[in-house]
Amino acid sequence: MRIETLILKNLLNDESYTRRTLPYLKPEYFTERTEKLVYQQVDHFVNKYNSLPTREALIIEIDTEGKISDSDFDSCKECIGELTIDEEQDKVWLIETTEKFCQEKALYNAIMDSISIIDGKEVEDKGKIPELLTDALSVSFDPNIGHDFIDDSDERYDFYHRVEERVPFDLEYMNKITKGGLPKKSLAIILAGTGVGKSLAMCHMSAANLMDGKNVLYITLEMAEEKIAERIDANLLNVPIEELALMPKDMYDKKIERVRNKTSGKLIVKEYPTAVAGSGHFRHLLNELKLKRSFEPEIVYIDYLNICCSARIRAGSNINSYTYIKAIAEEIRGLAVERNIPIVSATQTTRSGFTSSDPGLEDTSESFGLPATADLMIALVSTDEMEENNQIMVKQLKNRYNDPTAFKRFVVGVDRAKMRLYDTDNQDLFDSGPVMDNTKYGERYEEDETMKWKTKKMGKKQLDFEDLVVN
Repeated sequence: MRIETLILKNLLNDESYTRRTLPYLKPEYFTERTEKLVYQQVDHFVNKYNSLPTREALIIEIDTEGKISDSDFDSCKECIGELTIDEEQDKVWLIETTEKFCQEKALYNAIMDSISIIDGKEVEDKGKIPELLTDALSVSFDPNIGHDFIDDSDERYDFYHRVEERVPFDLEYMNKITKGGLPKKSLAIILAGTGVGKSLAMCHMSAANLMDGKNVLYITLEMAEEKIAERIDANLLNVPIEELALMPKDMYDKKIERVRNKTSGKLIVKEYPTAVAGSGHFRHLLNELKLKRSFEPEIVYIDYLNICCSARIRAGSNINSYTYIKAIAEEIRGLAVERNIPIVSATQTTRSGFTSSDPGLEDTSESFGLPATADLMIALVSTDEMEENNQIMVKQLKNRYNDPTAFKRFVVGVDRAKMRLYDTDNQDLFDSGPVMDNTKYGERYEEDETMKWKTKKMGKKQLDFEDLVVN
């Protein structure tokens, strides 16, 4: 007996089998025209009436449709008449066999479609071939149909104690606020004004990831590939950026060789023109890197999100910036989930946020939909006082990984000549609040910190507000 016939028999007679397999079956998996027509009618009937059709009902449905010839109708009628189960099949074996059938057919169809694209019979670009094969190889009957709160409690307990794989930072407080680094399937956003250090921070992080043995992809839509690579060179080679052009070739080669010997990772920088690349281009790039260089990044940096384009909304369409930027953020975060990697990007502040020493989510330029989509969002703040001390303040704006009120503000050292960030012991800014902030927010923050200090000093778990004011 052919596997197609066995599948049709059970689709018509076994409801549990039908519910389990019908979402994964497709008409193109059936090579015989008659079997394809019967399957399509079964699928249509179940979706419309939410029950299995009888053989008589199936014949009537095919007859009333009126879109097939008399010879096809006779063939379908004969085929349906033979769809009776003589003996019960092992259910586990039957489902596994059906899954294998779907996988083989999907792969076969993908290969045939790829050949048609290569031969020029299809209008699709050749870059579509990796996606076709990937989709075919991912065909699977997923047994997970929900989490049972009581029955699956053991799995939930294991999840609570499972160590999640993360991409760590080389900055102490960044690891503290993210519980050890960026988890996979996440989108992190750096908010800062022009010239504060968004690209500097991402170049430093990518260099640190490389030295940690990670594969890193840096996508730039703002600066040239060479400019990004120059910043990373200054960081890794420990040379001021203006001195790179003065360095002899032999010395440069020795420093590069030293870096190569210290890491097993790779860092690739790819440039796109501003506002012409989006998640579809990035997905294609990931496929090309995997095929041509056997390179799969463990973290991706995009410099920066607001100058990407949307794959769903046509450029130049009459759409507001909120919707457009939110669409870009959702598509990029979807790419992070699809590829099981963290993605880091950046965005600009508004005009008022650029001059603020204490920016908030409301200072995100163009679209509040961006912070709504991001998993982690931090702001970089620089003032004249901090510039003199070679520091940048980092403020948490949103954090799905940890309590955002813990280490809400902290400072990191910055060496702009070498495009490098580093830990600093001077956390006075974090301990005493935003001392440079003369706004009412800064006053309230200072009052809150004073109250916490008095509460701790008196050694009470709870302290009456009136007593605190008197003291």
